[in-house]
Amino acid sequence: MDFVRKLFKGNLNLIGRIMFGAAGLILLASLFLPWWHLDLVAPQYPEGLSVIVYPDKLDGRIDIINNINHYIGMKWISEEDFPEFQVITKVAYVIIGLALITALVKKRWLAWLTAGLGAVGGMIGVYDLWRWLRDYGTQLDPMAAIKIDPFTPPIIGTNKLANFITYTGFNSGGYLLGLSIILMLLAAWRFKEHEKQKE
Repeated sequence: MDFVRKLFKGNLNLIGRIMFGAAGLILLASLFLPWWHLDLVAPQYPEGLSVIVYPDKLDGRIDIINNINHYIGMKWISEEDFPEFQVITKVAYVIIGLALITALVKKRWLAWLTAGLGAVGGMIGVYDLWRWLRDYGTQLDPMAAIKIDPFTPPIIGTNKLANFITYTGFNSGGYLLGLSIILMLLAAWRFKEHEKQKE
């Protein structure tokens, strides 16, 4: 209990408040940028085919990828199958609002609450992405024309399937999201007003 009391004691100092304000604006900017991508490259598609994930939509050559996936029995990729798109931006706007309020009122308990929500939300998002990759790669139609072993593309990295090489990774919006969470956690942990007064 003493550790918890110390954790929440004091208020944010000026640097911490600036970091929270910046974190909120960075998170806001990330909502307009792609968070993650999957690129397929093959001899017949040397320019590559991409699935680009935004916080609220999919983009890229999904129509062509769906036609290719049909031969291995992978289910159709469609925005309507992802209810997360209806929730992610709303949650993000709540965290942005809390981050800006934290910068104004400088309460450390609110800083930890906001940073915690951001961190937990980020972890849930990464798990959800992995779950969808696993589901698409392992729930293949046994009646498909081409039989392949179930697989799970990595969240970050490369994967080879037949003559396709898959490249996956975060995009600019995903990096900004991560930066925003790190700034909030760092500000809540390190930049306390009462520590500054002791120095």
